[in-house]
Amino acid sequence: MTRVFSRPQYDAVIIGARCAGAATALLLARAGARVLLVDREDGSQDTLSTHALTRPAVSLLNDWGLLRRITAGTPMVRQTRFQYGGDVVDVPVQPGGGVAGLYAPRRWLLDRVLRDAAWEAGVELHTGVTLAGVQKQLNGRVCGVSLRMKSGAIEPVSAGIVIGADGRQSSLAGMVGARSIMTSDTRAACIYSYVDGLANEGYRWYFGDRVSAGLIPTTDGAHCFFAACDPRAMRRWFNFDAFGGMVQMLSQWDPELAAELAARGPIERLRRYTGAPGHLRDCAGPGWALVGDAGYFKDPATAHGITDAFLDAQRLANALSAVPGEAGAYQAARDHLAPQMFTITQQIASYDWTLDQLKQLHMAFNACLKQEQGELSHSAISPMLAA
Repeated sequence: MTRVFSRPQYDAVIIGARCAGAATALLLARAGARVLLVDREDGSQDTLSTHALTRPAVSLLNDWGLLRRITAGTPMVRQTRFQYGGDVVDVPVQPGGGVAGLYAPRRWLLDRVLRDAAWEAGVELHTGVTLAGVQKQLNGRVCGVSLRMKSGAIEPVSAGIVIGADGRQSSLAGMVGARSIMTSDTRAACIYSYVDGLANEGYRWYFGDRVSAGLIPTTDGAHCFFAACDPRAMRRWFNFDAFGGMVQMLSQWDPELAAELAARGPIERLRRYTGAPGHLRDCAGPGWALVGDAGYFKDPATAHGITDAFLDAQRLANALSAVPGEAGAYQAARDHLAPQMFTITQQIASYDWTLDQLKQLHMAFNACLKQEQGELSHSAISPMLAA
């Protein structure tokens, strides 16, 4: 019988090969671990994303030696504009954390760069593979997985640790019984597309009476243009003429820019997102861990999801480097700020605020970002012990 995977046992098996899983695989492999990375999708396709990277995420890409692969096709962001009704607040992006500015790459680029780097580091990658079940020792510790191949065949694999990077509806989280620490049904609805030819004026965020919009310069000279509102107002704004509704919403802050967008039109189909419940789950247990949305999903209102994924990858790699197979220190590191950031984000997504209150929420969130940046560990990760 032909073996699908190169070995029957790995130090780590990671389910999901987008930014959280691929980054985790990369770091573990660079530390000497034997890593199997699997994903149900065959390639790095686009996915729902704000694209925006905060300073901790850009700093980590730089630390990992991958930033240049992103900047080749993605413009630097040197300024962020917050417009609260008629009040405009421009915030220059100061150099720091080893980087000169921010970036917002398309996900097909970012995920591909991370996957490629993981493969170069020695990660074994298989696509078209899904999680069928977990294997446990008599004491309940997870010790491996059963993987379903495209053919339908089930392949068992043993692992020192099994890591779920399989999104907010994580199969692994359910199989290991990951406990919910915090949940929230608060959500914002959003519609977005891409527009060509706009000047790069950095991140532009607009806020009004129970609505918001934004422009994010991304890969190949395009801007991601989005408009968001309470889900109950989605039909009123976007049901008849979706792009026209987006332009109309933006016109309350910047009529000239709205007219330019109306003239240019979208270069890709419009995508709708009606929101999803948020959760903060236990992200570590005996023989398992969760990274990215699998363990911690909050509304995209604060554009922090990719940063969460990268921080999870770094924190988990640090924990496993210190004690192979044991991820308890990872949970403690993540939960230092996660509950506070979760609460702030869900408050922003509720649209139940005045503009002055929203400013205070943004200031509180920015203070958390500064703490994240200050807490980043730039020390080399020690080689992991073989399982």
